[in-house]
Amino acid sequence: MPRSARRKSAFPSAELAERVADTMFALSTPSRVQILGCLMDGPLSVSELVDALGMEQSAVSHQLRILREHGLVTVERTGRRNVYALTDEHVLALLDEALRHTKRRAVRGPLLPLRIRRRSPGAQAESG
Repeated sequence: MPRSARRKSAFPSAELAERVADTMFALSTPSRVQILGCLMDGPLSVSELVDALGMEQSAVSHQLRILREHGLVTVERTGRRNVYALTDEHVLALLDEALRHTKRRAVRGPLLPLRIRRRSPGAQAESG
């Protein structure tokens, strides 16, 4: 198959690109990635996540709300507890691939400075 044919078939529509970017937004905060990492081993309650991560309950709940809104986790009420789980095996695969990609890049050499997107234009000019 010619290279140009392969590229076109993988080229996402504007709507699909927007949805992918929206999903990636949910992975853009370290605490959300850590929460998803905890859930890779199975469902956990908010209190179990708080204990595992050492975060405040309100912060964990806030991040879980964002993950739920982006379709990455589901919640099930069990008695008086809300138990969270990864939505499906695709979320597990997405997170697993992101972790592997990042680890592989770190082994290959220095990465760009963290949070480069959040720098002001003046700060970039001063450092470089």
